Amino acid sequence: MGAKLTPEILTVLERQAIEVPSWAYGNSGTRFKVFGTPGTPRDPWEKIADAAQVHKLTGLAPKVALHYPWDKVEDYTKLRQYANDLGVELGTINSNTFQADEYKFGSLTHEDPAIRRQAVEHHFECIEVMDATGSQDLKIWLADGSNYPGQADMRGRQDRLAESLEQIYARLSGDQRMVLEYKFFEPAFYHTDVPDWGTAYAQVAALGERAMVCLDTGHHAPGTNIEFIVMQLQRLGKLGSFDFNSRFYADDDLIVGSADPFQLFRIMFEVLRGGGLDADTPIAFMLDQCHNVEDKVLGQIRSVLNVQEMTARALLVDREALRVAQQSGDVLGAQEVFMNAFYTDVREELAAWRETRSLPADPMAAYRESGYAEKIAAERVGGVQAGWGA
Repeated sequence: MGAKLTPEILTVLERQAIEVPSWAYGNSGTRFKVFGTPGTPRDPWEKIADAAQVHKLTGLAPKVALHYPWDKVEDYTKLRQYANDLGVELGTINSNTFQADEYKFGSLTHEDPAIRRQAVEHHFECIEVMDATGSQDLKIWLADGSNYPGQADMRGRQDRLAESLEQIYARLSGDQRMVLEYKFFEPAFYHTDVPDWGTAYAQVAALGERAMVCLDTGHHAPGTNIEFIVMQLQRLGKLGSFDFNSRFYADDDLIVGSADPFQLFRIMFEVLRGGGLDADTPIAFMLDQCHNVEDKVLGQIRSVLNVQEMTARALLVDREALRVAQQSGDVLGAQEVFMNAFYTDVREELAAWRETRSLPADPMAAYRESGYAEKIAAERVGGVQAGWGA
């Protein structure tokens, strides 16, 4: 068949960039056990060093997202320079209002105005970190909610959330943005204050154009048509960022594309259909995964490659033929166009293209052969940086 990835397709792929999360390189586990691994970072600096390996070998991960205060340091200007020296930048700042005792019954939605103020001021600190790191996005995910009917005033909590978000949004400056992440359950099981894209959209739409929605691909009930949500948020101009991961049951935080590669393909097709990889796209693409049993750096390399591969396949969809079939009501013809692209193996072409960009054809093999894993295992004795928790 000859080359499938045309120069036009490669031009789009050249623009693809995926933030990797600092916490993916730390110790992680289930709610029953956190597993230690050789070479665990001892501080945020070493997390960034690991993240830089992913970009060095794939050319796909130019930014590292931070979690505050998990990644708290004395001098963020120095941390920014350190990252730059390693060939990466600091990206999204993720807030944390779910680990302090005061937040047992909520943070930005709490009944007590003093606790709400504490949560708001935490986000002010995050914005100060953004000022020092040059980060564009402040990502907010809340554990706020309730476990029993009657436990909480759901409407009152929405009102308090709107008030709190308004204060945080007003503190942003320049091109800084707020992205509000939703999750339909856990750790609140009866109701969650931001459980779905509609609630997140309603809250950010009231704030302004620099308030957006973050879509975590693992934060949906089984059977949810995630690509429809992608389409709708893009259509409304409110899809600010992705948290890529994969799941079998709930918020499993597995390697993106591992459980359902066809779903990742469908998502990336809608991203492309909506202009999500245009040069001026407002969408920030990020991973949010916990590597419990696999090597952390390899897990991140595999993840960004999975996204690249499914993006390449989505770019192969013959949109003109698809549209003709859609307009004529040719159900099976349209589906055949779609599936032909999904079933096309682009791995060899991507490997060859990487080599033209002075990247290893096989980044996974290149990492294994680099000796980096053995080096950090020998150097980082006693590393206990957590991927989640503290």
